[in-house]
Amino acid sequence: MMILRTSIASAKHVATRKFTQSASRKGPYDESIHNLLINQDTKVICQGFTGKAGTFHAREAIDYGTQMMGGVSPKKAGQVHLDLPVFGSVKEAMRETKANASVIYVPPVIAANAIVLEAIENEVGLIVCVAEGIPEADQIKIIHALRSQSKSRFLGPNCPGIINPLGCKIGIQPSHIYKPGNIGIVSRSGTLSYESAAQITGIVFIGEIGGYMEEEAADYIYNYNKSLPNPKPIVGFIAGSTAPSERRMGHAGALITGGKGAASHKIAALSRAGVIMVESPSRIGSEMSKVE
Repeated sequence: MMILRTSIASAKHVATRKFTQSASRKGPYDESIHNLLINQDTKVICQGFTGKAGTFHAREAIDYGTQMMGGVSPKKAGQVHLDLPVFGSVKEAMRETKANASVIYVPPVIAANAIVLEAIENEVGLIVCVAEGIPEADQIKIIHALRSQSKSRFLGPNCPGIINPLGCKIGIQPSHIYKPGNIGIVSRSGTLSYESAAQITGIVFIGEIGGYMEEEAADYIYNYNKSLPNPKPIVGFIAGSTAPSERRMGHAGALITGGKGAASHKIAALSRAGVIMVESPSRIGSEMSKVE
């Protein structure tokens, strides 16, 4: 996910943590959406800091201008890595750095513990996890933990991260792709999100086959469009229109099973919500020009 508009200051966390007994209905978690508003003042820690992936992407983030405050690596606590402190736990890192975001580079089999037992329990404002292959039971555990509270917002798993081109990168995006502008891009595909429409003001929505998040987004967009007299134009593209069922395309999230997650269903839902759908990313700019 990319955030290209930076005029809005980061929202303050709610004063008290709230809980709900049911993880199946909307609740306090919705209040954490403002934690996605990252900027140059966002303070970030890295879980899995001293590993190969953590080291590489933390260095990239620092070079981009991100306020990387340190990282967590229990076996190397007390050491210095990339000229930053290494902590033994998220609790210690949060206490010492006052960070409000964490990026997680740990193996899928232990990612749930890093997210739930460490980041959520210590009320990290924004938690980003790029790993794919997290066991389904662990993902259910993560969802229930998230929906029971209002302090932490989760982005992932299996995502490239979130970036603000004015100086905050939390994830694995190639830094040179992005420039400041007025286009906000939300995408389940990392590479398709690199498509540019820099001359237009609006929202670009890029989804893909598999899952049901695009349909959920369609419901949100429909309500958004009804709530404003002049909502921003949204142009959308769904990748995978020709993909066969029951075959994984690229990664674990892109899979049509039992007829669910098909591109046609997503396109129909988004069209009903008022999104202008295109058949190719190359048409995004021209279609946006017509409705700007």
